[in-house]
Amino acid sequence: MNFELDKELVFLKEMVRDLAQEKIAPRAAEIDEKDEFPWDIKEALAEHEILAMPFPEEYGGTGGKALPVVIAVEEIAKVSASVAMIPGGQCLGSAAIVIAGTEEQKQRFLPGLASGEKLCAYALTEPNAGSDVGGIQSTAVLDGDEYVINGTKRFISFGNIADILTVFAKTIDQNTGQKKLSCFAVEKGEGLVVRNLEHKMGVKGTPTAELFFDNMRVPKENLLGAEGDGFKIAMQVLDKTRSEVAAQALGLAQGALDFAVQYARDRVQFGSPIGKFQAIQMKLADMEIKTQAARYLTYVAADKYDRKVHDRGKYTAIAKAFASDAAMEVTSEAIQILGGYGYSKEYPLERMFRDAKIQQIYEGTNEIQRIVIARSLLGRGF
Repeated sequence: MNFELDKELVFLKEMVRDLAQEKIAPRAAEIDEKDEFPWDIKEALAEHEILAMPFPEEYGGTGGKALPVVIAVEEIAKVSASVAMIPGGQCLGSAAIVIAGTEEQKQRFLPGLASGEKLCAYALTEPNAGSDVGGIQSTAVLDGDEYVINGTKRFISFGNIADILTVFAKTIDQNTGQKKLSCFAVEKGEGLVVRNLEHKMGVKGTPTAELFFDNMRVPKENLLGAEGDGFKIAMQVLDKTRSEVAAQALGLAQGALDFAVQYARDRVQFGSPIGKFQAIQMKLADMEIKTQAARYLTYVAADKYDRKVHDRGKYTAIAKAFASDAAMEVTSEAIQILGGYGYSKEYPLERMFRDAKIQQIYEGTNEIQRIVIARSLLGRGF
């Protein structure tokens, strides 16, 4: 088993690292402070084909594999988790089209997303339906050649700036009258209202919107899969994209560790660099252990997804849960090593700590990940 990256992936890692250091790192604190979407950086990501990575080549992408996306997201998250959410969000928003779309739907929607000309968002969560996907109340009623969508979505990353949304709503079976979850590719237009933007603790600069669908008409050709396929599609999307959340968390942990190591070399107390004190060495060693373990779990999960291993969803859940827990622990310990400086906005660690928390929550809380993992062990019926 060879865990070394091939030459192409090493080149990708170095290219994204250089871009992150040159373009993103100098802006990271400003993006957090102003809480404004960095359109110029989005354009830089598009120019370097980072936004094309989630898509197959036949639709203008660079391959559509999970592992390259994970590597790119990790490098960006080392300096800014907010910016790392841009390629991650593009992948999450479009995954339902990639997974369940017809050839015509893919040709219609994916090239504009791969080029970065258009942005995509994943509209699943509602005010009363987060982890409980079955509790979604939004409806899509077929009226002639169109579905009429009504309902509210909450905590939708990039929901206010996305050109295309993958929206989950209940359709009504014409034979039984039963409501079943379905999925639609929805283009921004009349009937879609942005009600509110969330004021978040972290990952600022990545807008999170509350959306209201008011009799929004969507062509029936925009239904992804068949009516009633929505739950299956939602789970398949999350199986794919959890490794990218793990990569965001991994990047945060590595960025915090790198900063703490350099500080431990430079900071002198009691006549010596604090890195000579065993108390600091023990902290750094534990941080390295957790970060390296998170990296291998994340890379393996992405590789298993790319190879279509049958239980790949278990591995993406393991990677997401472990890496995000590790990010919280590593960023917290990094702050402790810096002491008062770590708590100050003068240094990036307090931002990294705030950014790390959401990694344990979105795209399935870590409690939900543990349920996914346990059920994969126990089998059906649990």
